[in-house]
Amino acid sequence: MAFVDSLLRKCTSLSHIKQLQAHLIITGLFRFYPSRSKLLDFCATSSAGSLPYATAVFLRIQSPATNDWNAIIRGMAQSDQPTDAIACYRTMSRESSYKPDALTCSFALKACARTLARSEAMQIHSQVIRFGVEADVLLQTTVLDVYAKSGDLDNAQKMFDEMSIRDIASWNALIAGLAQGSRPSEALELFKRMRVEGLRPNEITVLGALSACSQLGAIREGEKICNYIRNEKLDTNVQVCNAVIDMYAKCGFVDKAYHAFEGMSCRKSLVTWNTMIMALAMHGDGVAALELFEQMGRAGVSPDGVSFLGALCACNHAGLVEDGVKLFDSMAGCGVSPNVKHYGSVVDLLGRAGRLEEAFGIVNSMPMVPDVVLWQTLLGACKTYGNVEMAEQASRRLVEMGSSSCGDFVLLSNVYAAHKRWDDVGRVREAMKNRDVRKVPGFSYIEVDGVIHKFVNGDQSHSNWREIYRKLDEIRFRIEAYGYVPETDYVLHDIGQEDKENALCHHSEKLAVAFGLISTSEGTPIQVIKNLRICGDCHAVIKLISKIYSREIIVRDRARFHRFKEGNCSCRDYW
Repeated sequence: MAFVDSLLRKCTSLSHIKQLQAHLIITGLFRFYPSRSKLLDFCATSSAGSLPYATAVFLRIQSPATNDWNAIIRGMAQSDQPTDAIACYRTMSRESSYKPDALTCSFALKACARTLARSEAMQIHSQVIRFGVEADVLLQTTVLDVYAKSGDLDNAQKMFDEMSIRDIASWNALIAGLAQGSRPSEALELFKRMRVEGLRPNEITVLGALSACSQLGAIREGEKICNYIRNEKLDTNVQVCNAVIDMYAKCGFVDKAYHAFEGMSCRKSLVTWNTMIMALAMHGDGVAALELFEQMGRAGVSPDGVSFLGALCACNHAGLVEDGVKLFDSMAGCGVSPNVKHYGSVVDLLGRAGRLEEAFGIVNSMPMVPDVVLWQTLLGACKTYGNVEMAEQASRRLVEMGSSSCGDFVLLSNVYAAHKRWDDVGRVREAMKNRDVRKVPGFSYIEVDGVIHKFVNGDQSHSNWREIYRKLDEIRFRIEAYGYVPETDYVLHDIGQEDKENALCHHSEKLAVAFGLISTSEGTPIQVIKNLRICGDCHAVIKLISKIYSREIIVRDRARFHRFKEGNCSCRDYW
């Protein structure tokens, strides 16, 4: 065996492997599976080998041993076609006289994780239990990982809870799965529990925890993790540095994101530059984003499609229309072919500026078929500028493409409502009812003392709701003294004026801001995350609140950040 290992280490090409195979056949060693399996494994998984050749050799073996199967399944699991590994595992289970062992199951499960094959993973897991190899810690972690990656978080949590011994891979798998599976609060709690139990998070752990903080806007917890990263010298890892930049930006602190970007001790990757450009774009600092885009080129880093998308978004959010069009036209010269997202961004850029005919022309002249998002973008611009005819065209295209998003119907309904065409509004709502399309409810998050509080429109479920509503009454009284008049055009229903004003007053972002005012000390910034775009009335109200109460208020909505300070917003009212 040592002899074979020594020769395999000297193999640098498929030709060398074939020579060794010939030697093993001549000497009779190829009939003995330990030597044969090592050759197959090396050929199937190393850069010097060839998986197709290893498979061809494998198929000539009359009665492959378990290790022979393992070599081929492992190679397939690592290949561009990991589903082949699952199929090979099935064949082994059904036809071979040799049964799968812990390694076989582990390789097949890794293939399931790569292909998000949840049902196949469940079948293999049941076989693992039957084979009696479930107690293997690495195998248990692999099962947990595939459940987490395929979105079956309940089974992943169950697996984790039942493990008698947990290694750091098992913790990382569940933290990452929860963070990626829209359960960031649980991911953050698990990270804290890990620290309490005396385990030392590594680079993979903090990536999952930082992702959870980014989703929640949990800046305090994020900064604790950043302190841990510095103390443990994990900031030499560029992926960790990129995640720190992203966390600060998504929590509303683009200045801290830029400080982390500038202070990196490791070499900046293309992803680093792209992350910072997009951060500046989402915060409405288009000029700084374009400057960084140019600086990236001077640093010898060639922009890719993501770089251009970030720069286009920066132009979009800052209203830099001509810069954006020029940038879009320059893509081909940089060797980057625009994709549908780039076209969507420039259509949005023109649409926000009211240049609807140009935007519509681009949609119709695209070299690829416009997707649903692009037509929705155009429909949104039609709503902003009240172009009923173009809105109807965009809506028809969306229906033809089979879109059943509530947003499509709501946008068209809003266009009609803005023109007081209530019969058409009724027709759209009837269509929504017939298709069982329901409007996505608006909700907002705010973190206070490490606890996440969630509000929905008109919410009275919070334990402090009476105090929150009293604060809203106070806010309304004080902003009216500054000349505030409710922008009831944003309540596009055929209802009375008083009902419209009450509906506006209790939007989720207003409830979250009011809670922030009563729950934090004077001068403390207030951060709110909203799942939908902030409405015009809320935008106007929060600007006044920031002035009257001398508070900096950061609202992250579905599209971008709004930083309110002293009666102004970072978006400069262009959004």
